Amino acid sequence: MATEAPIEATEVLPAPDTVEKQPHKLERRWTFWFDKPKQGAVWASALRKAYTFETVEEFWSLYDQIFKPSKLTANADFHLFKAGIEPKWEDPECANGGKWTVTSSRKANLETMWLETLMALVGEQFDESEEICGVVASVRRSQDKLSLWTRTASNEAAQMSIGRKWKEIIDAEKISYSFHDDSKKERSVKSRYTV
Repeated sequence: MATEAPIEATEVLPAPDTVEKQPHKLERRWTFWFDKPKQGAVWASALRKAYTFETVEEFWSLYDQIFKPSKLTANADFHLFKAGIEPKWEDPECANGGKWTVTSSRKANLETMWLETLMALVGEQFDESEEICGVVASVRRSQDKLSLWTRTASNEAAQMSIGRKWKEIIDAEKISYSFHDDSKKERSVKSRYTV
């Protein structure tokens, strides 16, 4: 009886460096935006679309190289919104919405909360992900702010669910929700919901 020679792994499998790596597609496309308005300028005149991505690899490359709040100067904002939605109250997806907001006087907190929120958004960690438009990191001299924008402010059940989940994700003591309509009318905005 003839004995066959053992098959070596190199004969069956391609070498590791020749294997084509497939990107890890996200459930949806997301867009990073940037703005640093000049004093007295019309709001959104400085708003710029930076990059739209659709894979985990693109997200990490962009985050690692560019989109960290610690890289912003005072009075500048980074935004991450679903592709096709502009970070403006006037966008049809945001027009009837509002935002959950948390403030921080420590830059390290903003950086951590921003990253945790980005990962939760691109990783589709919210049960009501269709209700979420995006997030804004605002760097200010005295106090930074992170705001999670949603579509339907009047849907209290969805907003409370989103708020409770986000509070847990960012490990915040308290976050509050305001309607965009209230923000448009008044300089001092009252919170509609708090968790």
